[in-house]
Order: sequence, then C-alpha cells, then structure tokens
Amino acid sequence: MSPGRALNPASRAVLLAFLLLAAGLVFQQIATLMIAVLITVLLAIPLEALTSRLHGRRVPRAIGALVGVLIGIAFLAGVLAVVIPPLVSQTQELIDQVPDIVSSIQAQIEGGSGSSEAAAADIQSFLQGLLDDPGQLAGPVASIGVGIASVLGALLLIVVTAYYMAIRPEPLTSGVLSLVPPDRRAWAGEVMTRLRRAWIGWMQGVLVDMLLTGILIFGGLSLIGLDFAILFAVLSAVLVIVPYFGAIVGAIPPIAFALADSPEKALLTGAIYIAVQQIESNVTIPLVMAQRVKLHPAVVAIGVVIVGQLFGFIGLFVAVPILSAAVIMIDELWVKRIQLESGVATAEGAGAGSLAIATAADVRGAREMPLRGEDEPPEPPVPPSTTPARSSQVG
Repeated sequence: MSPGRALNPASRAVLLAFLLLAAGLVFQQIATLMIAVLITVLLAIPLEALTSRLHGRRVPRAIGALVGVLIGIAFLAGVLAVVIPPLVSQTQELIDQVPDIVSSIQAQIEGGSGSSEAAAADIQSFLQGLLDDPGQLAGPVASIGVGIASVLGALLLIVVTAYYMAIRPEPLTSGVLSLVPPDRRAWAGEVMTRLRRAWIGWMQGVLVDMLLTGILIFGGLSLIGLDFAILFAVLSAVLVIVPYFGAIVGAIPPIAFALADSPEKALLTGAIYIAVQQIESNVTIPLVMAQRVKLHPAVVAIGVVIVGQLFGFIGLFVAVPILSAAVIMIDELWVKRIQLESGVATAEGAGAGSLAIATAADVRGAREMPLRGEDEPPEPPVPPSTTPARSSQVG
C-alpha cells in the first residue's frame, strides 16, 4: 500500500471493529477504578466544604479535614449502634421463622400446606449460614480476585485520599485545568463548579430521602402490626440510593412476609409502599433530580439501567452522579454550542456556563459588528467654524 493511499471500506470496518473491541476491553478493566475515583471525589466534596468553613475560623486545614472525617465516622458508628442490634435480632428471628413463612405462603397460594418442608429447611440453612459467617458473601467476589480484606483496604484508601484532597484541592483542580487550553480554562472552571453543585445537591437529597423513607416505612409497617419493621425500613432506606428500582426491590421482602400472615396484610403492606413510593416520586425525586441535579425523572429511570449495564451493581449506587455529569457535559459541549450558533440565549443567567457563553457572544459580536449599526443615531453635524475661511489665491 502506498503511503498516500486511503484504506478501503472493508479495511476501515475491520479497524473500527478492532478499536471498539479494544475500547470495550479497556473499559471493563478500568470501570471499577472509575467508580472508586468517583466515590472518592464525592466524599472529598463535602469534606472540603467543611474544611474550608473551619479554615475561615482560623482552624488549620489538616485539623479541619480530620474533624470532618471523625464526624463522619462518629455519625456512621452512631447509626450502626442504634440500628445493628435490633437489626441482627430481627434478622435471626426472621431466619428462625423461614420454614413457617414458606409453608404459610404456599398455603395462601395453593390453598393447602403442600410439601415445602425440604425447601424451607434449605432456605433456613442457607440464611443461617450467611448470618453466622457473612464472609461467605465474598465467595463470588473472591473468585475474581477481590476479597474482604482488599475491599476494606480500598475503602480505607478512598477515605485517606479524600482526606488529602480536602486538605489541598488546589493542585488537583489546577492539574485538571492545565489539560484545557488557556483560553478555555475559565469555562472549564465553571463546568467543575456546576458538577460540584449538582453532586452536593444529590448527596443532600439522598440523605433526606433515606431519612424520610425509613421513617415512613417503619411507621406504616408498625401501624399495621407487621413484624421486623425496622429490618424492612433499613433495607428500603438503603435502596433508595437507586432511584425507582430500589423502592421496588425493597418492597418485595415485606410483602412476601406479610403474605405468610394473610393476603389482607400483604395488601396493606403493598399499599404502604405504594404510598411512600408516590411521595418519593412526586416530592422527593423531583425536588432532588429536577431542582438540584436538574435531571428529568425519565432520564434518571433510563439512565440507571444503562449505568447498571456499564458499571455493574456498584455503579447503581452512583448512577445519578454519573448521569448528572454526562448531562452537564452534553449541555456544555453540544447544546450550548448549538444555541450559540443559532443565536438563542440560554436561561442560565449568572449560573454555570454563562461566562463561556458571554465570552463567545462578545467575540462573535465584535467580529460581525459593522462600523456603525442601523439603530445607532447619526453623528451630529460639525458646527460651522466661526473663523472666516481664507480665499485661496491662484498664483
């Protein structure tokens, strides 16, 4: 092939397929790393905000960041101290009742007790083994080379990295901005501010959503007299991190358990979860996604499925930050450029991205502006000179 000869269509198709395959293999290898980096940044953002606030009160940044880490650990330990003892106790009681629950559910469905003793015994043995030795859950994970120790080590590394990011965020932000051409760094800074604002809003909204969901589920299940209310409430509160689908998954165990008591109680349990889901869908999620993260609920529902396919189960818990980052980058790199080319002004006002838009509009206006616009008033006439003009003499 001569140096100046282009590839034929078949060769280009093969090359494109090879590049796509290579990109897919590389993405599979770095997907977990990308999730870990995102979680680190999400932890560092509120920690840096607290550190900066304490630094404004003359507290050294290292001490301020350490105070933030200790507050987070103390809060998590307090929640676990309140929730774990009754959670473990109710989980053990639930496992002990598995044979009766399975028999009751079969009786409700088939109208008779049936022969479910063997299946119930197997389920009970499996659940009891998990409760006695939670390390069994690491079996599938360990098969791909990751164990409990490495997971704990990764979490410790994430916390330590977030701590140092909160102490000195400037080198990191400057390093990111250095990858952008100098004339676009102001715009890149606005994009980073916009991402930070969206992710902080998501974290605040998730905390409110978890608290509200846990309280409502616990209160509703306690009101109808369903056992293990705190267990089901904690499960539902954790799963709300996954929008829409988490609420559906969290409703299955309590409804199945209530069905073992009576169909009426199962219907009441389902009604409680539907009511909480309606509150979440019409109040909490629009407040978090539409106003703070600026994501349409339909985009969230479809995006969660896509993120789950790309990043796996762990990616579901950070699906909204990933979606918000994708939407913001599409808006900045594509939508606003189209609006600029068509002369449509954006509604951002003084928000994120307005600096880059104003700069581009000013440059274009300066380039296309005529010497004098049509609406510009004409220049006033020059007043006649009071000095009499000298008549020219022809020599």
